[in-house]
Amino acid sequence: MTVGVPREVKNNEFRVAMTPAGVMLLKQNGHRVVVETGAGEGTHIADEEYRAAGADILEVEDVWSQSDMIVKVKEPQASEYPRIKPGQILFTYFHFAADEPLMRAMVAGKAYCVAYETVETSNGSLPLLTPMSEVAGRLSIQEGAKYLERPMGGRGVLLSGVPGVKPGVVGVIGAGVVGINAVKVAAGFGATVYVLDVNLDRLRYLDDIFPDNVITLHSNPGTLRQVLQEVDLLIGAVYLTGARAPILVTRDDLKYMKKGSVIVDVCVDQGGCFETTKATTHAEPIYTVDGVVHYCVANMPGAVAHTSTYALTNATLPYAMRLADRGLNALDKDPALRKGLNVADGKVTLEAIANQYGYDYLSAESFLSSKVPALA
Repeated sequence: MTVGVPREVKNNEFRVAMTPAGVMLLKQNGHRVVVETGAGEGTHIADEEYRAAGADILEVEDVWSQSDMIVKVKEPQASEYPRIKPGQILFTYFHFAADEPLMRAMVAGKAYCVAYETVETSNGSLPLLTPMSEVAGRLSIQEGAKYLERPMGGRGVLLSGVPGVKPGVVGVIGAGVVGINAVKVAAGFGATVYVLDVNLDRLRYLDDIFPDNVITLHSNPGTLRQVLQEVDLLIGAVYLTGARAPILVTRDDLKYMKKGSVIVDVCVDQGGCFETTKATTHAEPIYTVDGVVHYCVANMPGAVAHTSTYALTNATLPYAMRLADRGLNALDKDPALRKGLNVADGKVTLEAIANQYGYDYLSAESFLSSKVPALA
């Protein structure tokens, strides 16, 4: 199989989907790897490093046209839609629930869209979403702290406080991977941290592992309103696999928040959990609504591309190898990878997005049962 690694074209996206080590392993398994010129520049990986690992360095049009499988970091952008070939495997983050035009383009393109974010193991973990959730959760506090500074439009609060001055207050909605990593960093800063979730067992666990400056709260409209009144920084960290994030904070709720407080909506990729969320870029990361600063960058980990690239490829490479080795048969044989199949040859194989956009739903199992024997 020929595996293609294009350069990311999303605004200020500096990650790359494969390292030279990944190229070397694919080559050892008998595959050809083609990498777009300059694909690794944002992560300080030179073309020569890819070439030394065995990759062919090509221009963008040749990468797409010669590849049986494209491995990316972020969803295809509109400029890339015409390059997609019917029957091509696209292995990347898609987050279809927040992007109907992307969904319609992928259905029309008749490719096989295998989404990192919905690959799910038997114990319910999301192994390809986890590393970027860890990065985004930790980065949310770093970015939130920056935009709390007065010259950036914030309240002018130092999260750690200083002797004689109380620390800042951070609220984290959701105690999944993003939430736990946000809490970890915020607690390390010395802030007072509220973490809200509906899962009491999860809250008991967090209560055991985190220091006394972390306060666990059952998430409901009453506790959420109390937290809104106190926080300087509020993190949205809610995720429903493959589905749009629920709106938990309305525009009217912003009236309870302090002027100059900051919202970081990490679930913006899934539509966001704040009514006032709209996706921003690293070039223009913030906007203000009713005196509250909003940071809603849709590819947060791209800001720390070196860390993110290696964290991501550590997780994705074994699955990319399976797809390269076995093609669609890999989806048939691997239940976790099969759950990543969202769109296949014009059919929608993820029920949540089929329902959201009004498509007929065809399960991945049903699709593969009719398709794979012909390919075996």
